[in-house]
Amino acid sequence: MALDPSYLDYPHRHEGYDHEIYPWSALRDRKPVAWPEGKKVAVWVCVSLEWFPITPSDTPFRAPGHMQTSYPDYRHYTAREYGTRVGFYRLLDAFKKAGVKVSVATNGAIADRYTEIIRDIIADGHEIIAHSTDMNGTIASGLPVEDERALIAQSLASLEAASGKRPKGWLSIARSQSWNTPDLLKDAGLTYACDWVNDELPYRFNNGLINLPLNHELSDRQIITVQQQSADNYATQMLDAFDWLAGEAGDYGGRMLPLHVTPYIMALPYRISAFEGLLQQLAARPDAWVATGEEIVASWEAQQ
Repeated sequence: MALDPSYLDYPHRHEGYDHEIYPWSALRDRKPVAWPEGKKVAVWVCVSLEWFPITPSDTPFRAPGHMQTSYPDYRHYTAREYGTRVGFYRLLDAFKKAGVKVSVATNGAIADRYTEIIRDIIADGHEIIAHSTDMNGTIASGLPVEDERALIAQSLASLEAASGKRPKGWLSIARSQSWNTPDLLKDAGLTYACDWVNDELPYRFNNGLINLPLNHELSDRQIITVQQQSADNYATQMLDAFDWLAGEAGDYGGRMLPLHVTPYIMALPYRISAFEGLLQQLAARPDAWVATGEEIVASWEAQQ
């Protein structure tokens, strides 16, 4: 039977991608990026600071790490709560010891419920990135556009009220978006998002929104929780990644290393020492620029 010619007639087929969200671009073909003071690698630490309702929502999907067993699921609920009660303050101490500033991707519910945590983040000079309303605030196609718009607005309003500053960055739960998300984030006045993991430098969407890639393969959830590796192995892998990127930077311009950490995972007492040591080693590298997401995006944007 002959193939119907219309089978090959696909209106979105062209070089690069089958969409118009952002253009195709190979990393090594771009204009080299120069980080401040000639640094080769921008090290971006991003902390997920999350509030999990004890009863999860599966609409449009259940967030990774959410409650699992019959409710009330006190075992998982209190393990997550450990992150706000204990773990996050260990991380703040680690950042202070290393003399670094980080981004904290924060649920709006944290600002509503634990305003003192927001004050402590701001007092130490760290950046707050909007991270939805709470861990039931997932986004996917099928979520009504006005519901998604309201979710974004509520998250931003809660964080701005507690911190005194409207966030410039956005991280979706599970990095999941709908078809509407990039335009809704742009309409809300956000400068950048962190959901698309397909690069090692910022890049711009066609609507003007900037993507700051937060590679999930470099996260403590992936390496420690999913792959069941130790914190020492995690630290070794991050140092190996830094060395590789610094080597590439010598030929192709500045690179970026994102470290995505979770208070109830990394800040347990038998892991925090390895993480503190990692931060201090990275901060001491002469080629490292440890910066917030906002700082990295601003430096990159000034060179475009």
